[in-house]
Amino acid sequence: MRWLDWSEDAFAEARARGVPVLLFVRAAWCRFSKELARQVFADPRVVKLVQERFVALQVDKDRRPDLDARYSKGGWPTLAWLDDTGELLAADTYLEADELVARLQLVSDYYAKHRDLIRLRIRELEERRKEEEGAGGPRSPSLSPEIVDHVARVVLENADPQWGGWGREHKFPNTEALDFALIRWSQTGDQAMLQLVRRTLRCMQEGEIHDKVEGGFYRYATQPDWSGPNHEKMLDSNAQRLHVYLEAHQVFGDESYRATAEGILRWMHATLLDPERRVFRGSQDANPAYARLATLEQRTQAGAPPCDPTIFANWNAIAVSSLLKASMVLREPKYREQALATLDFVVEEMFDARRGVHHYWDGIDHLPGLLSDQAYVLRALVDALQYTGESRYFAPAKKLAEWTIENLQSPTGGFYDTPHDPGAYGGLRRRNRSILENAVMAEALLRLASLSREDDFADTARATLESFASDYKRYGHFVAGYARAVDLLFHEPVHVTIVGPRASELVRALAEAALRPYVASRIVQVLDPVQDKELFERSGLPGPRSLFEPARAYVQRGRGSLAETADPNRLPSLMTRVERG
Repeated sequence: MRWLDWSEDAFAEARARGVPVLLFVRAAWCRFSKELARQVFADPRVVKLVQERFVALQVDKDRRPDLDARYSKGGWPTLAWLDDTGELLAADTYLEADELVARLQLVSDYYAKHRDLIRLRIRELEERRKEEEGAGGPRSPSLSPEIVDHVARVVLENADPQWGGWGREHKFPNTEALDFALIRWSQTGDQAMLQLVRRTLRCMQEGEIHDKVEGGFYRYATQPDWSGPNHEKMLDSNAQRLHVYLEAHQVFGDESYRATAEGILRWMHATLLDPERRVFRGSQDANPAYARLATLEQRTQAGAPPCDPTIFANWNAIAVSSLLKASMVLREPKYREQALATLDFVVEEMFDARRGVHHYWDGIDHLPGLLSDQAYVLRALVDALQYTGESRYFAPAKKLAEWTIENLQSPTGGFYDTPHDPGAYGGLRRRNRSILENAVMAEALLRLASLSREDDFADTARATLESFASDYKRYGHFVAGYARAVDLLFHEPVHVTIVGPRASELVRALAEAALRPYVASRIVQVLDPVQDKELFERSGLPGPRSLFEPARAYVQRGRGSLAETADPNRLPSLMTRVERG
């Protein structure tokens, strides 16, 4: 089968031949994508029809999330039928050979007879879309705490009361919702939220979705009790689950949660880590027979499934944030060292000051400027500022935030998922606004505003969140991350500023005391009056009192100063009192 990459040349060929385009969106780790490629597309009837009547394109959904967002039919593999300008005509999921033969004949025959009608209809839709965008919609309602309350109710109502999580067919843990539930419990004392988190995490770690031999989690389960998993393992979903198990260990003190988190870390480092570059590969392929082997010895003899070696910026950034948290919660400096090595690679090798963060690296950089990469890398930089106390992360964080605002911000608020490309065709002519990725960016901007004392970042975050205030309800419990960001506006974080020489043992002790306990909304910052002179002066805080007390922690919320101490043992209780006050 002759497959082409997504390119103008491919569509030029379709126009020259007068044929439609078949776009095969696959996932490198997906067993069904591989079966479709290996079996169905090897059928001689399929090969003949595709080569004679179509231009065939193939893309990896993780390498091209922009195309995946516009063309996939709710999962992978997707077979998208396009006209010669890239407009979507129809889409299918997995088809057997006989079904695909029939579909190929139907689409090519209809396209040959009705091509002009199809183009007219597409032009009409495009004109209508432009008119709607030009007219603008009704003004979005103002942000309010009711958004947070509404999402909290939906999260509880939609949850599985027996096994936890959400969904009755494909069962995903939805870590954003679990994180949001812990925040709600911390602020309101809502025991239902606490029990939801406990039930979900307990059932997940006891279910088949959890790999109890090598650690880590499979991507999702097909049964409500977390059984029948699809056996691929992904970097991003494991890093997200690592974060929530670490938080749960902080909250509950449950050693099983700690053990589960440590298992994820072992698997990530043993299987996905590229030791030369100190970054993480994207995923490990599904192999049900391997996953059913009950001992490590049996698995070693069988040989592990291969990994996709692609380095994704957003997924590695998610891993960085979780590793930084692991270093503090588990008291293991090696995880911090790994996190910073990974972050340095992403910033130094994948961030271009003119084009933004590139999406993936396979020896060279590809696909710069996607919102997902900008948002998660900015969040990782903000986390590094807090967990290390090192000011060197300020410059790339501010540069990345400013690039995103300049190149991706929508005139109506929020951020587009891709930069403007006047030469784009097909679905890429329309830029989308993802509520999840906008929420991640808004929260990162809010935290950056607090750390830098620059209100412009907070103003941009507020406008971003406000632009979704009219339609967030249609996403159900999937907008827990959006509600968390909105909550950050109305429930300002506890801001702990530690003033003193960065190399001081007392500064380090105060920073660890501030970072180690669970606090729902917290910002921790180290300001050295000498090294951070400008930012220290902007903070308005006093310097060290004496040589005998070289550092002091100041606890603030919003514009109010609430407590101060030089005693690391007192600091956690002061923070908790402020958080629940």
